[in-house]
Amino acid sequence: MARTAVEQDHTRQGGRTPKAVTRAKTGKPDNPGKKTRPSSRTARKGSEALDPAGPAALGLTRADFLPVTRADMDARGWDRCDFVYVCGDAYVDHPSFGMAIICRLLEAHGYRVGVIAQPDWRDPASIAVLGEPRLAFLVSAGNMDSMVNHYSVAKHRRRTDAYTPGGRAGARPDHATVVYGNLIRRTFKSTPIIMGGIEASLRRLAHYDYWQDRLKRSVLLDAGADLIIYGMGERPIIEVADALDAGLPIDQITYIDGTVYRTRSLDDVYDAVVLPSWDELGTDPLVYAKSFNAQYRNMDPFSGKRLVEPYPHDVYVVQNPPAKPLSQAEFDEAYDLPYTRSYHPDYEAEGGVPALKEVKMSLISNRGCFGECSFCALTFHQGRIVQTRSHASLLAEARRIAKDPDFKGYIHDVGGPTANFRQPACKKQLTRGACVNRRCLWPEACRQMNVSHDDYVQLLRELRELPGVKRVFVRSGIRFDYVMADPDPDRTFLRELCAHHVSGQLKVAPEHVSDAVLSVMGKPSRAVYDRFVRAYRDMNHELGLDQYLVPYLMSSHPGSTLKEAVELAEYCRDLGYMPEQVQDFYPTPSTMSTCMYYTGVDPRTMEPVYVPKTAHEKALQRALIQHRKPENYDLVREALTRAGREDLIGFGPKCLIRPTRPHGVKSGKHAGSSGRRGGSPSSTSRKSGRRTEGAARAGGARHEGSGGRSGAHGSETKRGSNAAGRNRAGQGREANRGGHRR
Repeated sequence: MARTAVEQDHTRQGGRTPKAVTRAKTGKPDNPGKKTRPSSRTARKGSEALDPAGPAALGLTRADFLPVTRADMDARGWDRCDFVYVCGDAYVDHPSFGMAIICRLLEAHGYRVGVIAQPDWRDPASIAVLGEPRLAFLVSAGNMDSMVNHYSVAKHRRRTDAYTPGGRAGARPDHATVVYGNLIRRTFKSTPIIMGGIEASLRRLAHYDYWQDRLKRSVLLDAGADLIIYGMGERPIIEVADALDAGLPIDQITYIDGTVYRTRSLDDVYDAVVLPSWDELGTDPLVYAKSFNAQYRNMDPFSGKRLVEPYPHDVYVVQNPPAKPLSQAEFDEAYDLPYTRSYHPDYEAEGGVPALKEVKMSLISNRGCFGECSFCALTFHQGRIVQTRSHASLLAEARRIAKDPDFKGYIHDVGGPTANFRQPACKKQLTRGACVNRRCLWPEACRQMNVSHDDYVQLLRELRELPGVKRVFVRSGIRFDYVMADPDPDRTFLRELCAHHVSGQLKVAPEHVSDAVLSVMGKPSRAVYDRFVRAYRDMNHELGLDQYLVPYLMSSHPGSTLKEAVELAEYCRDLGYMPEQVQDFYPTPSTMSTCMYYTGVDPRTMEPVYVPKTAHEKALQRALIQHRKPENYDLVREALTRAGREDLIGFGPKCLIRPTRPHGVKSGKHAGSSGRRGGSPSSTSRKSGRRTEGAARAGGARHEGSGGRSGAHGSETKRGSNAAGRNRAGQGREANRGGHRR
């Protein structure tokens, strides 16, 4: 099913978590530059006061939303729903939430849709509140994988959930898709169950589960479901709905692109690649690496083949090729539907749904990403072919935003997985698909790539001219290597970005500085980043602006030994930059990096890759980046000793620590633990420490990066406006806008 802005950052997750979640937890104000009280206060106020920007303030009633109770159905004169959508998120009717897009799209095609949001999975009656649907149950864990939503990378339970009213935790189960599917099947024995969303999409075939540290079967089997719609589901869901409405049994709907089904016979399956069987996968992790590579090579909607995964007892899970990209008209249609752009009135007494605040004043302008970072699941979920909305559609949505009583004149983001991708990488992709054996931007930009920011620059100019709009920000992340590949001699995009669309700090994601690690990540070399830093610095100097770069950095990614971790620590030292929080690599389902983590090899080459796995080694790598923290002293000293870099222990200007432990600091080997127990999924998103990173303004001035002075890296409490965490599958684009950092 369609995955929206919010889900996308989750897809890029390679280690990060959706921003919406982050902001909801930290109370980052939506209005850049304006301080407000933490949004967590909404969880405490209860029924004392209604949300001044909630449904009531917008003049909305429950009649404006899809039915959530029998009484709502009766008010519409319905005796039965055609589809009942069961979701792990609260009901938010906004196009940054996949549930809203799918439900409104079905409604626009004449179907009656009801919503069961966050049912009590311990009570079978909770799944029957709307009765049995005429056609099917639709099931999604929500905008994030439920395990990422619940646990930090250190597997500590999070205390809040930005997709639940009031931000409270505990409203959905672990592995929500499977739990909901089985709950429905126990009550409705033969009603079709169709799964979608980020969790089902990235677990559609056998996959490595980090939380249980083992391979798991396709969720199609474990959930007792009939069909999975994977990726962006606007087109497949209508095709499936029309087939069911025409009387076709669910077990005969085996021909729709973008779906996965089970069968006991391959007689009607053609043009298929047979993957290793479930039994074979259990014999050797290297078998899984080969299987994953075959899946990865068949993720293009034009060139991808069907995939067959055999299971015991003559059961086969069949994945049809991905659905074709939406045309611009179809993309516009999905976002021009009559959304209320608010949460359901039932949640108003609890202060609403925190995740909405992150995306409410933002625009999703594109989807898909040809950046292909190894730690990002976007290739598996949205694909490599970029699709864009028209200027007219985006301007119309911006005008709707401007009418919101909570609008203060600031559009917080215009982007997606990567903000500055506004066309496919090349024209060939629209007819023959993306190259199977080549990547568009790695190790360097392809010579056939159409590198242009003209359309994006024009879009931003048009948005700036709208009545009531004071500023338009770009916060979902830009690919700096794409910026540097732009042949425009005047650097028009960079000029306008700095002049109009940065609120003092631009967040970019070099991720690391060691070329050895960057190569494994699929990120551009450090030299490219250094050139961008100089270009950004020079442009701001020319404009007379004092603006900074905030780099997102990741520790413990496959390929990073202590040697590379020390290199990253030296980089931070030279910048005068110490992140308050460091993002550990988070092995979420269906990313290239997660496959490396589990198998120890790069599945594309089958060459060994070093993988930091133990909690202690991860703590050592993280502590090196945060070497200024007194409580990290013992870990840093151990790491430097093990790496043979005792030259960095001493009193010289290049030393990371002194020879003796700081006065008053107790000895301890567990300082700097990565998993904070508190926090919503955003707790894994990067936060740059306020006070410590502020020093980077001065420190950056003396950093010599590739010969020139690097731009200072300013202070910021968290990443840009899109939520979809770091893993980019992440599922979510950072909890809300479909964007991921690039």
